[in-house]
Amino acid sequence: MTPDTASNSSRFARVPLSERGTATEEWLPWQRGLPRLPLELCPGLVVVAPHPDDETLGFGAAALSIAARGVTVQTIIASDGGAAWPDLSVTERAKLERCRRNESRRAAAVLGLPQPTFLGLPDGGLADQESRLADILSTHLSARGAGTWCAATWRGDGHPDHEAVGRAAAVAVSRTDSVLVEYPVWMWHWARLGQAGIPWQHAARVVPDPDAAQRKRLATEVFQSQLVPGGANRDPVLPRHVLARLQSVGEVVFR
Repeated sequence: MTPDTASNSSRFARVPLSERGTATEEWLPWQRGLPRLPLELCPGLVVVAPHPDDETLGFGAAALSIAARGVTVQTIIASDGGAAWPDLSVTERAKLERCRRNESRRAAAVLGLPQPTFLGLPDGGLADQESRLADILSTHLSARGAGTWCAATWRGDGHPDHEAVGRAAAVAVSRTDSVLVEYPVWMWHWARLGQAGIPWQHAARVVPDPDAAQRKRLATEVFQSQLVPGGANRDPVLPRHVLARLQSVGEVVFR
């Protein structure tokens, strides 16, 4: 488990997604020099995501590769992602939540994974539900075998929901005989290589086979609700330049 990490929400806020953020070329030489995450040693996996799509963006290829070995994989998604835009009506929000749940189900099918478990906690308010989420995750992990991996968004990722999920997962792992691996999603946008407060020394990279990488790309394209504008004055939640960087850098964890 990595050391406790301070929130990086202020760092994220200073680099809007409309800006290009840290160039992919800055990350690639560092990423290629990282040790490989030994997926073959994973005895069981629980992937925890704040919103529908994080599980695919941050750990989809790894989860596919682990499941392909016959290892049990469970995905838990904390919120239904209905707060993508602040001006949504109640009806629009409910429609978006249904859409996002369905996208995660379809993405799981593309990856050959079991259907996700949705907790329905409030999008944008997971920090207020942190203790409850830690209890839920503790229950799930306690039912798994010793050494089960818990893959969750990194505690310093910058988005408050991502950080809350990471903290709750860390608490749950501390209560159980589990192993925490934390995957960044937004860090690639706002962080700079060598920046203080990031546990670089604990990083490892996922090395997927070509089939896993391709299936992850197909699964990512399922999340059209995040990749296209949500209407007038509603920019995509996941701009194409951000997605392109995520796909190029690949999956990295802190452990």
